[in-house]
Amino acid sequence: MAARTGERKDQILQTLAQMLENPSGEKVTTAALAARLQVSEAALYRHFKGKAQMFEGLIEFVEHTLFALINKITSEEKSGLRQLEAIISVLLAFAQKNRGMTRVLIGDALVNEDQRLQTRINQLHDRLEAALKQALRFSVTQRELDAEVDVAAQANLLMSFVTGRWHQFAKSGFKRDPVESWNRQWRQLMEGVIA
Repeated sequence: MAARTGERKDQILQTLAQMLENPSGEKVTTAALAARLQVSEAALYRHFKGKAQMFEGLIEFVEHTLFALINKITSEEKSGLRQLEAIISVLLAFAQKNRGMTRVLIGDALVNEDQRLQTRINQLHDRLEAALKQALRFSVTQRELDAEVDVAAQANLLMSFVTGRWHQFAKSGFKRDPVESWNRQWRQLMEGVIA
């Protein structure tokens, strides 16, 4: 029974993520979610206390996935600058492959939901920015970047770039590919730091 419960929870979360892929950005209700799954709303509440808990499940998926990838990059890549480039590439590619999750990442899907969800997304953004900052610090210790580089300001600029690309992707109805022109943009972003 536990496996079936876990499978049903996963199915609910996957369906919610799929519904968030709707380019019109309409609010997802539990009634619409239940209808899509062909179950009653009561069936949803057997697995989740409410919609906020469903969104928390999506946020946990995002956190687990992104930080597993970031940890792999930082443990395997020996260059701080290449770590930085790979982390940003992962963040952009994740959005490209997970449209519904992109709406969660930018907070779009969380409008009019429990405020703690937006707080959690803000904390996730802070943790991602900290990962960028760590890669920049590593670049400085390896002398890939000048010691005078303002690591905090540069990490914030790069995180702003990523969230800007996420926003463009979601707000364009998923037409503006977040990884488009990334290689050229990476070089341009780094020219200002290395100069």
